[in-house]
Amino acid sequence: MTQRETEISKLIEKDPLLSQREIAELLGITRSSVAVHISNLMKKGLIVGKGYITNSKSYATVVGGVNVDIQGFPYQELIPADSNPGTVKISLGGVGRNIAENMARLGINVKLISAVGQDIYGKRIMDECKMNGVDLTESLYLEGGSTSTYLSILDETGDMALAIAHMDIFDRISTEFIKSKSRLIQKSQLVVIDTNIPQEVIELLLTTYKDTVYFLDTVSTTKARKVKHLIGYFHTIKPNRLEAEILSGREINDREDLIAASEYFLEQGVRNVFISLGKEGVFYNNGSSKGFAQGATIEVINATGGGDAFIAALAYAYINNLSIEESARMGIAASMLAISHENTINPNMSEENLKLYMEDVQNVK
Repeated sequence: MTQRETEISKLIEKDPLLSQREIAELLGITRSSVAVHISNLMKKGLIVGKGYITNSKSYATVVGGVNVDIQGFPYQELIPADSNPGTVKISLGGVGRNIAENMARLGINVKLISAVGQDIYGKRIMDECKMNGVDLTESLYLEGGSTSTYLSILDETGDMALAIAHMDIFDRISTEFIKSKSRLIQKSQLVVIDTNIPQEVIELLLTTYKDTVYFLDTVSTTKARKVKHLIGYFHTIKPNRLEAEILSGREINDREDLIAASEYFLEQGVRNVFISLGKEGVFYNNGSSKGFAQGATIEVINATGGGDAFIAALAYAYINNLSIEESARMGIAASMLAISHENTINPNMSEENLKLYMEDVQNVK
């Protein structure tokens, strides 16, 4: 599509009943020009029927964080309160963006709603999202805003030792802004929410567009508290053990506790529960099937992106109508693939490689 056709298509996507004159006024062009562009869109099969119904490709949406990751890797054992020789790497991150890119690499048409500053980091994010197949055009662009930055120090094993997150820009995502994306949300195959966005925005999404399928990434124990009272609105959740304790109000020490916590979530309305257990794999339950999935032991290069890859794989599994057992194996496989590379997003993430890694994942009832 040409740039003008793209602009017209987006207007029609939001309001299929717009007249050609109204479109012309919004874009500052003549009505006859609009008629020509609409005719071309119809010839291309991008608009069909009366009321300018758009023929959009199926897509999933992610609403969440986008930021720049600055990571420090020590050469030897990390010494607190000291200067540690090592390497520093700058890459793109953010839970929402990480999930979206992993989804795109798995062949999913994905749109990302976030907030980005019009600064050097924001431009890099926009360029790389476009290059990696993530549609960022529906996001909020703030002049003078500082793009979110995440600074982390990893230890000698590749696990995070500490981090500082400068994410104030996400507070600018308002309920009014999200309301302007209502058609986008309602037409999504599923919507992944990460808890970096304001609580009132999460509440609006879940309680207004109730027919939408929502997946939850809890992000952290602190941010998980935002959705404790809303947990039943989610179709699929993947908290870790501590986050599951906070969300369910139940202490988890053994299998029976895992079952009790997962059944609490199911009673609230959740359809698929996955509780991440770190090196022990994941416990899953959907009411009719429950058990564990665990992968083979591999060398951890960078543990940062494992959870994001897991959620992306769950989205892929849902879109492809896979069972909860297959979904759990796929999630573990995606995590294994993610943590085996120094980048937060493994550039080798693909449907083919995911299926290869699944061969090293076992289900245990």
